[in-house]
Amino acid sequence: MVEVKEKHGFKDIVNKVGLPTLIIGSFWIIVLIIGGMLDISMVTLMSDTIKRAGMNGILVLAMVPSIQSGTGPNFALPIGIECGLFAMVLSVEFGFTGASWLFVSAAMAIAFAIVTGYLYGKLLNSVKGSEMTIATYTGFSSAAIMCLAWLMIPFSSPKMGWFMGKGLRETIQLDAVGGAQILSNFMSFTVKGMTIPTGMLLVFFLCCLIVWLYFRSKSGVAISAGGINPRFAQASGINIDRNRIKANVLSNVLGAIGIIVYSQGYGYTQLYNAPLMMAFPAVAAILIGGATASRAKVSHVIIGVFIFQGLLTTALPVANQLFEGTDLSEIMRMVIQNGIILYALTQVGGGK
Repeated sequence: MVEVKEKHGFKDIVNKVGLPTLIIGSFWIIVLIIGGMLDISMVTLMSDTIKRAGMNGILVLAMVPSIQSGTGPNFALPIGIECGLFAMVLSVEFGFTGASWLFVSAAMAIAFAIVTGYLYGKLLNSVKGSEMTIATYTGFSSAAIMCLAWLMIPFSSPKMGWFMGKGLRETIQLDAVGGAQILSNFMSFTVKGMTIPTGMLLVFFLCCLIVWLYFRSKSGVAISAGGINPRFAQASGINIDRNRIKANVLSNVLGAIGIIVYSQGYGYTQLYNAPLMMAFPAVAAILIGGATASRAKVSHVIIGVFIFQGLLTTALPVANQLFEGTDLSEIMRMVIQNGIILYALTQVGGGK
């Protein structure tokens, strides 16, 4: 009887927390222990983990609305990211600096993301059943189209253009406009050598709160209901197509804001092919946090982004010391990231 209870207890923990979360979380702890044994600074590792989690958090949060609506993980996240990049570039072109650059960039990014999110939502409604395939193709296509835009649009700011020829540089330094770490440094403080980017974390948690509250409103509940059981929701008078559009607009807006937060934390704005693969680590992070391809919560975002970024941050210096002259950390990142996504896709049928 005792053995049966213990087995059931372990099963309950796995079902509640999620197998990927337990495996990757345990692996992270093991890597941290190895790092300590190799005399790698734990303070530095944790400080970098918090910074990377704050930078990537809103991009991961962008997965919640699309998953809850039933369209699955938003592999078209590059659409929203391109909106944010375009807004930042325009803000530099118009001569804004410092806090004004940040606010103008965010305002324009939201406007662009609402329009493109609406169009993308309409597209998904016309291809029901193939959303993730179409999302991946659409995300890649948007990045390709914007590669042409960065070359062809006649920007004139010397802070962004090549020294010779036309078009924008691949990497634009935000120091030139006072945008580098503008949120990260706001109200930041140090605890025993560990730097806390207060402003960036506050923006991340504020966005989490807004999404959490929204999915407890009438509109948010209707979106979730349509994602859980479309037939029952439709029979109840819920307009599923409209709610799917709402969810993807919100996801697109979060992606646009997320890349602005990411870029200021990184200190650079990266164009051309940089956004191409950014959806995949975001999808992996939320799945590691316990989400599935059909259900996601804000708590999954917070848990997942800290575990995923923590593992990547810790694995790099540990792998470099254990295996000098190799790039094992990058291989490890790809195996974990793509393995988690593959696991989630095998659960899609059962999840719905």
